[in-house]
Amino acid sequence: QAQLAESGGGVVQVGGSLRLSCAAAGLNFNSVGMAWFRQAPGKEREFVAALTWNGVTAEYGDSVAGRFTITRYNPKNAVYLQMNNLTLEDTAVYYCAADPTSFRPFIRRSAFNLWGQGTQVTVSS
Repeated sequence: QAQLAESGGGVVQVGGSLRLSCAAAGLNFNSVGMAWFRQAPGKEREFVAALTWNGVTAEYGDSVAGRFTITRYNPKNAVYLQMNNLTLEDTAVYYCAADPTSFRPFIRRSAFNLWGQGTQVTVSS
């Protein structure tokens, strides 16, 4: 059974930073792409960032490009989201997700269908 567990959420002031972590289990982590999505109250789930299985290609949503960075550390089956220059609009539940297709050489946003439970990020003024 594949499981993803997010951590690192919390309350941060506008302009601050947070790093989210996602630990994967029951998954061929080293061979699959990973992503972060988020969902704010009253809004649909939004793509945030993704990284291919080999870390070669990264993709970011327009609202976070230049501020967020996705990385992975395969020896720990972990993916991270470094969030800088946070704004009020970044407040959301952040979800870690996996693309179950091994060795996909590109990012297919719709393919990320294995989800964690989410971690709350609240940005306050």
